[in-house]
Amino acid sequence: MKKSITLSLVLAASLGLAACGEKKADEAATPEATTEATTEGAADGAMAAAEGTADATAAAAGEAADAATGAADKAGEAADKAAAATKDAKEAVDTAKAAVEEAKK
Repeated sequence: MKKSITLSLVLAASLGLAACGEKKADEAATPEATTEATTEGAADGAMAAAEGTADATAAAAGEAADAATGAADKAGEAADKAAAATKDAKEAVDTAKAAVEEAKK
């Protein structure tokens, strides 16, 4: 879920930057163009940081999924051992009941 939200934000920001387009060469020397170039540089830096964050988030999510899978495997093993112990206990109860019945005879 986080991965798709992050990807959507990065995509939206990329499309927003792409929609701005390039300015004409004669506008490049104006103060507005200088400010715009600085803003674009900052936006590019922000996009690079967002991409890095998205990659780190994806890696962390993958590691969390691996840890959860490992925990689920261990829980499954514990459940299997508990089921085996329950079966052994039932057999012991049955044996005890049979011994009691035999003693009554």
